[in-house]
Amino acid sequence: MSKQYYPTIGLEIHAELNTKSKMFCGCKNDPDEEMPNTNICPVCMAHPGTLPVANKQAIENVVKVGLAVGANIADFTEFDRKNYYYPDIPKGYQISQYKYPIVSGGTLNGIDITRIHIEEDTGTSKHDRGDFTLVDYNRAGVPLMELVTEPVIHSAKDAGDFAREFQLLLRYLGVSEANMEKGEMRVEANISLSDDEGKFGTKVEVKNLNSFKTVEKAIEYELSRMEAMYEAGRQDEIVQETRGWNEAKQNTFSQRSKENANDYRYFPDPDLPKMKLHSIFNLDEMKNNLPELPWQARENLKKIIKNEEVIELFVQDKARKEFLESIETKYPEIAANYIVSSISGTDLGKSNPKEFGKLIDMTGDKKVTSSATKEIIAILINEGGDPEIIGNVKGLLQDSNEDTIKPIIENVIKENEKIVSDYKAGKGPAMQALIGLVMKASKGSANPAITAKILKEILG
Repeated sequence: MSKQYYPTIGLEIHAELNTKSKMFCGCKNDPDEEMPNTNICPVCMAHPGTLPVANKQAIENVVKVGLAVGANIADFTEFDRKNYYYPDIPKGYQISQYKYPIVSGGTLNGIDITRIHIEEDTGTSKHDRGDFTLVDYNRAGVPLMELVTEPVIHSAKDAGDFAREFQLLLRYLGVSEANMEKGEMRVEANISLSDDEGKFGTKVEVKNLNSFKTVEKAIEYELSRMEAMYEAGRQDEIVQETRGWNEAKQNTFSQRSKENANDYRYFPDPDLPKMKLHSIFNLDEMKNNLPELPWQARENLKKIIKNEEVIELFVQDKARKEFLESIETKYPEIAANYIVSSISGTDLGKSNPKEFGKLIDMTGDKKVTSSATKEIIAILINEGGDPEIIGNVKGLLQDSNEDTIKPIIENVIKENEKIVSDYKAGKGPAMQALIGLVMKASKGSANPAITAKILKEILG
């Protein structure tokens, strides 16, 4: 029988920040730019004699994230040079932060955060042009936030859930789009396994994981690989290294031995001034002006929606949530269900909250059936209009007038003696069958509750 093993996981998450310009120069910060080496200048290309100037908006964005997770915002902070050579680093070093990060502490999704700091992004290496590599420097110098968690995560699922919640937080704050498919958010996982609950195993870092599922799969693969080595008595062969993820083979592979902080020769950047953030920003005012955060949205939605899965759909999609919140209706939960089931993301912008709210009230008041509601929603999206007028013109309004429903019921009873006999013999499904026949005969307009009431009165 296998021994018990204890996994320990920490995450490093990079996210590009929403700013008009890059971190240390005036070049446009445009993740959608397709023409290579367009948004570049002497500063971000590190021409001799150029000097960086820090982007205040980028720093403010990181402070907002820190306030949202209940962290400490540093009073004193500075930028450091992280020295390493790679073709996508024009300077031969990266401007980052080491000893004095902007944010320290805080929690998110029940996971403790070590720090959040700011740095500049690198360029993009292109390996798809043959047996050589080209570099696009449009991304070089883009403001990049890095969050580091404490090593307190113990499962792949918890790691994936944390990354998802962090992406959501960035979007709610408006500081980053964090689209993983565009490389605007990248996750690195530090993974270790131990056969002693009180000790850490040898740490392996898996870099550049570009989807939440990949994060989870890479962690699960590494833990399985390490466990197999323990089982074979080869745990001493687990080495501290950087590994990559092979999507085609669904496994990790060794890239290089893992660097330590002293390998980067950090030292304060002499071209950038020290900063006293408590003087630069009014932290109390910033905290009070934070927008609704994801966990607050969940609590607010619980007041009108009982289904937790539906709540999460709205939390994950701010456009849908804001559309729901703009609707005036007596039946918000019915509105939520129809928004989820009948309105696509692309149709939200074409939908009128006032028209939709009126239709939901008609649905809740039993003036239209569920199928009629869906039909009217489609018309509202494509053409707009008054749902009540549409219902009248299309013959979709539900009839609750007993004088008009009763003759239809009498005719159905007359033509379906076998089902009537089954009902009188106590066969439960017979009542539903009769109601269905009345609905069909009335082309869906008969109110089912009124229909059932009259049937019971007639049949006894």
